[in-house]
Amino acid sequence: MEDAQLVCALQTGQNRAIERFQTAYIPLLRYIITPILADERDREECLSDVLFRVWDSIGTFDPRQSALSTWLPYIARNAALNRRRANERRREDGNLDENRPDTADGPEQSLFKAESVQAMWAAVKRLSRKDRELFLRKYYYYQPTAQVAAESGLTVRSVEGKLYRIRKHLQSELEGVFHG
Repeated sequence: MEDAQLVCALQTGQNRAIERFQTAYIPLLRYIITPILADERDREECLSDVLFRVWDSIGTFDPRQSALSTWLPYIARNAALNRRRANERRREDGNLDENRPDTADGPEQSLFKAESVQAMWAAVKRLSRKDRELFLRKYYYYQPTAQVAAESGLTVRSVEGKLYRIRKHLQSELEGVFHG
């Protein structure tokens, strides 16, 4: 069953589709969540949050615009990072740490970050397909260089060299955005 059929079946609430989805994608979600959250209970709660978000928004998902295998890691990664940030701000007893300063961004900093992210994604989209895939696997999905190399049929040194050149290219392209 391809993504479009699976999404259509999920949108209509077919039980077989839910089972198929869980079999196909829960291992991927766990793979994304596990390196971010150390505590098993946190991982399970995060996985539940991710599944809730998926069920809540599957009705608006369009498989012609994105693959499930692209959309789901994005949701899982953000949910796990948000949970980790929240955990870092809480003490053992669950209360906010009163001695910790509020590090929330002000409106100017938030706007700068949003513009920087947009500029970065635009630059990444301009990379060749192979370079973009390599960059995203390493720096967005946090895959180890050895794994990227093995799955790409390249040596670790070759991947490291390519990543170095990609970073340098992006740095030069984005220099005006971050330092201008």
